[in-house]
Amino acid sequence: MKVFVVGANGQIGKHLVDLLNESREHRVRAMIRKEEQRKYFEKSGIESVVVSLTGSVEEIANAAKGCDVIVFTAGSGGSTGADQTLLIDLDGAVKTIEAAENLGIKRFIMVSAFQANNRDNWNDAIKPYYVAKHYADRALLQSDLVYTIIRPGGLVNEPGTGKVTAAEGVERGSISREDVARTIVAALTEENTYKRSFDLVAGDTAISDALRGI
Repeated sequence: MKVFVVGANGQIGKHLVDLLNESREHRVRAMIRKEEQRKYFEKSGIESVVVSLTGSVEEIANAAKGCDVIVFTAGSGGSTGADQTLLIDLDGAVKTIEAAENLGIKRFIMVSAFQANNRDNWNDAIKPYYVAKHYADRALLQSDLVYTIIRPGGLVNEPGTGKVTAAEGVERGSISREDVARTIVAALTEENTYKRSFDLVAGDTAISDALRGI
């Protein structure tokens, strides 16, 4: 598969792009928002394209042409206001879903937030972020795409273990960004994740086994 990674310059995105680039099964195209971000990808021979999620659906679609899967792992970041959260995490995600539909790309993986589907468990300190993720996920659920929605717990930069807990509802916990990226790669072709959503935290089960057991 050729995988179009939205948010490729982010911390999960970089892990994901590197894993895909090293894979024998997949190819990757990185979507970035600034020309100066190309250097990281060029040194590894990774194809990249500069497009902003605040641009048009057509711009995103043009950037994704020829790909088989879209992975949305973009985020406005913790230092921006609610306006950017709305524009990137919600509208940017919905525009990417529309771009996939327009192109006929059926497979779509969304990196969401832990328990974004459950309002009772939202973190009040970052409620606009949870609102954005919740409704972006709902747009994907209501589409005709073959979706997988991954809702990781607290993200950390520790080395991945390759072992996770994945289910519709799990106890709150953390997970390394590397293991989130590994889970995305495993989910690409794992049919048990098709049209499924789940929370993801560090655990004791190998990623492939965890996904087959959802």
